[in-house]
Amino acid sequence: MRLSLSTAAAIAALAVGASSAAMANDELLVMQKNPANWVMPTGDYANTRYSTLAQINKDNVGKLQPAWTFSTGVLRGHEGGPLVIGDVMYIHTPFPNIVYALDLNDQGRVIWKYEPKQDPNVIPVMCCDTVNRGVAYGDGKIFLYQADTTLVALDAKTGKKLWDVKNGDPSKGETGTSAPMVYKDKVYVGISGGEFGVRGRLTAYHTKDGSLAWKGWSMGPDSDTLMDPEKTTHLGKPVGKDSGTATWEGDQWKIGGGTTWGWYAVDPELNLVYYGTGNPSTWNPVQRPGDNRWSMTIFARDADTGMAKWVYQMTPHDEWDYDGINEMILVDMPVKGKMTKALVHFDRNGFAYTMDRTNGALLVAEKYDPAVNWATHVDMQTGRPQVVARYSTHHNGEDVNTTNICPAALGSKDQQPASYSPKTGLFYVPTNHVCMDYEPFKVSYTAGQPYVGATLSMYPAPGGTNLGNFIAWDASEGKIVWSNPEPFSVWSGALSTAGDVVFYGTLEGYLKAVDAHTGRELYRFKTPSGIIGNVNTWMHRGKQYVGVLSGIGGWAGIGLAAGLSEDTAGLGAVGAYKALSNYTQLGGQLTVFTLAD
Repeated sequence: MRLSLSTAAAIAALAVGASSAAMANDELLVMQKNPANWVMPTGDYANTRYSTLAQINKDNVGKLQPAWTFSTGVLRGHEGGPLVIGDVMYIHTPFPNIVYALDLNDQGRVIWKYEPKQDPNVIPVMCCDTVNRGVAYGDGKIFLYQADTTLVALDAKTGKKLWDVKNGDPSKGETGTSAPMVYKDKVYVGISGGEFGVRGRLTAYHTKDGSLAWKGWSMGPDSDTLMDPEKTTHLGKPVGKDSGTATWEGDQWKIGGGTTWGWYAVDPELNLVYYGTGNPSTWNPVQRPGDNRWSMTIFARDADTGMAKWVYQMTPHDEWDYDGINEMILVDMPVKGKMTKALVHFDRNGFAYTMDRTNGALLVAEKYDPAVNWATHVDMQTGRPQVVARYSTHHNGEDVNTTNICPAALGSKDQQPASYSPKTGLFYVPTNHVCMDYEPFKVSYTAGQPYVGATLSMYPAPGGTNLGNFIAWDASEGKIVWSNPEPFSVWSGALSTAGDVVFYGTLEGYLKAVDAHTGRELYRFKTPSGIIGNVNTWMHRGKQYVGVLSGIGGWAGIGLAAGLSEDTAGLGAVGAYKALSNYTQLGGQLTVFTLAD
């Protein structure tokens, strides 16, 4: 693997007089600052998905053209995006989770290919398609988190497997879909499977050999959740003894959900890792009374020990499957006139939260889609959303179909990550504009079997036919600055650049570029399949490139990906997105763009 000269020099300078372990600790802190690279799934530890590259800008982006393409050889949903490190691109696929190293000096020639041998029986227990959200780099290794929960460390130069470790048990419904995160000498991975009664956790392994560093559970006694009853806080108050079991009935917490299949952020100055937890199990809220802590929660944990510093539960006693796993974006910004170490989070529940990431104080909580109706507002003192009884699936009871709930279970935004531009001070958010009917029913738990307990149908929000919007958001004031409607949900990750351009992809397959200030469309190109991947950019041999994976699938595209046709199939998504087949079909391709000469 060849690094760019600036990256190599910076790393060499850090290494003087330092041990190899210390170099591994510092390497990514340097590399994330080099815009020629894209070294992490979300670009940097702060999850900003922002690039300082400006060769492609709002004045010339209309001259973009495809430079080269690469077929992954796999169909179904392609989430995530490639890494670029020096002259090498690392690209991944959905199941069977192939990893390619491509030579950027030779039109994407395959340097090496790693194809794991996995039991295909893992596929039926993967919720919402066979997706994988990307690989991670660190310590000279590429880290792949396979569908069967095997974490693999590959030599970045050769693709040779250096070690692997099993992080879960697919026979119990535990799967791996998230991208790992590397920080210092550890690699962090979550777990998927909330629809199977899996108990969530974040686990840290040592990058050197895969040995366990720590494991922090989402719920359970303090020894499992790594909480200090007096020092771990929720909105400034100690959580108290065994808070992770106190709001569960009996031993329900043991199959409580709260899985951790989203994105992870790190603040190196505070040495904290941030992430969110998913829905409580089952989807039938009548069967699990109480707040169900700590599902639907933002965690701030010490990166070295895993001890929780603070938590904030966004949707206590979730009744709608509003997983809280979406990315945390870490930005130093003015909030209500005061410079703040902020954490900004666009939750599935339709509220955008601005918090003080040092202590978990709640500063702003506002709806980022006007259609949101399940709650009127968030009480800023208690942090609790004020639920409207009309849309409470628990209040209405089992075997009752509660209608016109907004947003639908897939949220006002799912895992598709937003972007932040320090030039405009705005966040650029791919959103869903979808509502639902939700009917809970009694369900029993059997390990490895679906533990859902609800039937759903989905459709556009009132007042239009569009299923999505791409918005610019002011997180200091909690308001939409501009909004571009889209026929379907925007399921790709956004990218903002110093060229005042914002990129995103659409479910029909378009890569779009818009003006960061106004949202005016500047460019579009239709790729071979719908885009649920995340747009990236890098510099190679003096030219800026933009790349995106296309391959329809994910929850919104599950009908196409899995061949489903019943409106309520795919946990309710199939009916809402039936028209997608008129615009796109299955695929698996990377398309790379650059400016015409």
